[in-house]
Amino acid sequence: MPGMSEAADKPVTFLDRWTRLSLARRIMLAAAIWGLIVLVGGAFALSALYRAQTLSLLEEDLDQTLITLTRDMTREGAFLEDGRVTDDNHVFMSTDSRFQTQYSGRYWAIVAVDEAGKPIGDLRSRSLWDEPVPITEGILARALAAPGVTQFGGAPGPAGQRVHAAAKAIRVENRATPLVLVAAADRAQNDAAATRFRNMLLGTMIFLFGGVFAAMVAGIRYSLRPLVKLGHDIAEIREGTRLKLADDYPSEVQPLTEELNKLVDHNQQVVERARTHVGNLAHALKTPIAVLRNEAKGDTQLDDVVRRQVDSMQTNVEHYLKRARMAARAEALGARTEVRPVLDGLARLLNRLYDAKGIDVSVTGAGAAIFRGEQQDLEEMVGNLMENACKWAQADVVVTVTDSADEMCILVDDDGPGLTGEERAGALKRGVRLDETTPGTGLGLSIVTELAELHKGVLELDEAPSGGLRARLRFPKR
Repeated sequence: MPGMSEAADKPVTFLDRWTRLSLARRIMLAAAIWGLIVLVGGAFALSALYRAQTLSLLEEDLDQTLITLTRDMTREGAFLEDGRVTDDNHVFMSTDSRFQTQYSGRYWAIVAVDEAGKPIGDLRSRSLWDEPVPITEGILARALAAPGVTQFGGAPGPAGQRVHAAAKAIRVENRATPLVLVAAADRAQNDAAATRFRNMLLGTMIFLFGGVFAAMVAGIRYSLRPLVKLGHDIAEIREGTRLKLADDYPSEVQPLTEELNKLVDHNQQVVERARTHVGNLAHALKTPIAVLRNEAKGDTQLDDVVRRQVDSMQTNVEHYLKRARMAARAEALGARTEVRPVLDGLARLLNRLYDAKGIDVSVTGAGAAIFRGEQQDLEEMVGNLMENACKWAQADVVVTVTDSADEMCILVDDDGPGLTGEERAGALKRGVRLDETTPGTGLGLSIVTELAELHKGVLELDEAPSGGLRARLRFPKR
């Protein structure tokens, strides 16, 4: 069919997959995604805040270094000569050992600039050794543009270090151009601390998310348990082990259970009305048909035609009335029949009927198998198959019942002549009789097929292990 092929060829989209997810999985998936976004985003935001805070503390320390450096410039032994900065007694920052150790990570410098703002000389800490002063052109330009205001920024440091530098331009006597005070510190420790904090925070957040998610899953499963119970109870109604839904559901589910109970009651009422109408129709048709048959007792051609048409009408009326009754029973919810007692009873009856022919009918297989339908329907289907097998069998008819989680199956095997593939296909058609010498209307197998389909089952014909015919009734459980 065109519609089916188009549906089969249509690609499955993300929305299709989403709509097929259970409610629990939808809630858990949405909560997991949102929780990860919030927690991971929060972890990175907090780590960025921590990094900014540590950088702010570092800048305060660097600014304090510039203040100390300015104060040391006024002490005895530190003075200016001919525009040069000298420190013959090495009194600048002499109390801090970090500035005395080579490449220690803490540095200072006093940079002299010309009229164009270019460095023309500097006085530096011993820790800086002979490396360039850790300041970029941008920081230097900002410091000269705003004398007295400390400027901060990243810069390359000695020995491949990445430092954070502070620069402040000051004006002194006997100099036409300002001096730029520089303090710098290696950022490695601060960055490492910020990274450790971020990793620790991420681990904590993920652990917290795992605990919250586990609690949420447990809560969702507990909250949705009434829906699972509702599904089980409906399945029990369909299987016939329960008549109605209980009234012990939560208030949110209670309206649904009440409507389902009303639906079950309505279904039973519809089935009963259908049975009543079928019975009334049968009684209403019996009398006109009987009158026509009685009136056509003559020997004329018209009487013969009337008799044949009346017989045909009688056959069709019985067939369709029987089908209507079967359909009404098949639509009933909760019908449930044990298979083995029905098969054992049919076997006893057929053994008595075909005793003179020497036919032995036996039943084997699962004793706990259940047919989801009324006993009359099961007797109608299996009785037709077993009787048909007895007509053609030479000695044995074996009925086997198998029951699994997926389906219940009834096999009827005989040791007769069997049928070819074409004959097996034709035998299932309504009114077809492969042997006109045997009594019957040819409706038996077609009735079994129709009744099986009404119960979501299927009738299949195959070759029996003994060489005869195997009739297989399959009823899926899902």
